[in-house]
Parts: sequence; C-alpha cells; structure tokens
Amino acid sequence: MAMESFAGKLAVVTGGGSGMGRELTRQLAAEGCSVAACDLNPDTMAETVAMARAEAPHGVRVTGHACDVADEAQVLRFRDELLAAHASDHVGLVFANAGAGGGESFAASRREVWERIFAIDWCGVYYCARVFLPLLIAGGGGVLVNTSSVNGLWASLGPGRPQTAYSAAKFAVRGFTEALIEDLRTNAPEVRAVLVLPGHVGTNIVSNSLIAWGLPAPEQMSDAQVQQVVPPQVRDALIRAGALPEGAVPDDLRQFLVRANADFRDKAPVSAAQAATIILDGVRAGAWRILIGEDAKMIDAAVRAKPEAAYDYAELFAGLTGSSGDQTSQAQAADPI
Repeated sequence: MAMESFAGKLAVVTGGGSGMGRELTRQLAAEGCSVAACDLNPDTMAETVAMARAEAPHGVRVTGHACDVADEAQVLRFRDELLAAHASDHVGLVFANAGAGGGESFAASRREVWERIFAIDWCGVYYCARVFLPLLIAGGGGVLVNTSSVNGLWASLGPGRPQTAYSAAKFAVRGFTEALIEDLRTNAPEVRAVLVLPGHVGTNIVSNSLIAWGLPAPEQMSDAQVQQVVPPQVRDALIRAGALPEGAVPDDLRQFLVRANADFRDKAPVSAAQAATIILDGVRAGAWRILIGEDAKMIDAAVRAKPEAAYDYAELFAGLTGSSGDQTSQAQAADPI
C-alpha cells in the first residue's frame, strides 16, 4: 500500500532533536507534511523545529515537544499536546525513531543502565504504538514506522563487543513490527507497519545516549562521571588497542568520548539526511522492510545464509566481499543507531 504524497498529513516523529529524527522532521515538513516531533532534549528539539519551519511551505505546522518515550505518561501527554497544537483528532504517520545505546553487558553492566536503555529502545516503540495506533485508525489510513537496527538482525558488534540491552530491545522491535503486519491486515487494514533496519548512520547517538543515562555531554562531565562511563577494564582495553595513551587520565577519557561521538557521526557511510530519505522513499513506495546501508544489507545476508554461524565471526563473514578479517571489521563498524 503505497503513499504517494505526505503533503497535507500530520506526522509524529520521536527522537526529533537530532540525527534521523531531525532529518525526518525537516524532510517531511519540506514536502508539505505538518509534524509534531518530540525529544528528551528540549534545546535540540527547538533547533530542529526552527530548521524545519524555515524550509516548510506556507501552512505547514511544525511543533516540538519534550518527552521521554520510556515513560508512558509522557507519551500520553505528548499526544494530547500535539492534538491540541495541530487542532486534529488523528495522525497520518508515526515514526517511532527515538533510541539510545548502552547496557552492553548483561553480566557486567549496571542493571539500572541496562534497563534504562531497554526501556527507551523497546518500551518507547511499544508505548507509541499503543498511544498512536488509534489515531492512525481514526484518520482512515496511516503508517506506523518502527526503527529497529542492524542489531535487531545480529545481537553483537563483533569479537569482545557484547550488545545485550540494545540488541534485545531492537530484536523486540523487529519481532513486534513483523507481528503487526498480519495483526493490522486482519484488524486494522487501513494502517500498515514498516520496519526500519539501519546500519551505521551518522548520528550523535554516543553523546545522546549519555544524556539518556542522566549524564551530561562528554565535554561537561566531571572526572568521576567520565570514569563511570569508561571503567578501568574498558580503559585498559582501549589502551591496548592504541585508542588511549598509556596512563590515561580522566581528561584523556573525556577527549576520547568527544572524538568517538564526532567520528561516529562524521565518518559514517550513510548520513542522517540520506537515511531519512531512504526511509521516506520506502514508506512512499509501500515497502514494509527498509534496510539502510551496505553494512546492514551485508549482515542481513550473512545471518540469513548461515544462521547457525551468526556468532562464529570468521565463518559468518568469510567469502562475502573479502577476507573474514575485513568482514569482521565492517561488522564491528555497524554500531547501534
């Protein structure tokens, strides 16, 4: 079921303060679609609104709202605010895009961090579906777009890099969205579900994830905070890898986090703007499954071809487009979105 135009519709975008959410907001508004976007960070959300309004045709309304999607009460408040702001009783598109990384180890990470990341990445999608599906149905037809990840296909970042909270949540998003296909076809045929599976897309997820954990951006962290984020075992591994100098002090760790965020954003093979265009093109064309990036396509193909070898890295990636070592490196580059 294709959607030829977004013009004249009302879209909901979560995680609209930066990255793909910001670009979805801007591109939708530029195409004549009114947008209600939310983010945990009201300052970056306001920046997005200003950008989108400057590019939108006359009559298009763009609003920004503060919302922690891991809290159902805040999602309900967001719904009420946007309906009032846009004088509407329905929406046409919902992009459940907000996400955060972290909680890598179930065995070693702090439980509160693990559960916080799982709540943002899974409960945020679930609450948005609960809250906004009735408004999609009320509009007589709409699209629910849920962002999973390459880690919803493959629950690792490669050797020595567990990714449990994020991967568990993104697998849940993938399974939920695929299950909705038949559910909606049977019970709400006017609405369709779309699954987005990005690989490495250039976003500020590193610094945004720290904010989601209740920490400031790396530049503003205290010595104690930066040592909490980069504990001794991680610091020692980074020193062995040459990413930190011998005897690294808190300021070295702080600068490492700043560089990590910039590199993840600026050296990605796909920009956030390109990713948003791919998503909107897929929604417009009627696709239900949208892979973003060659890394996502590679991992999808590899896991499908040899599911039993998914975590035997050399075997999984051998023979695809180069040596097994090259493939493992590419897989490790597919950090969470």
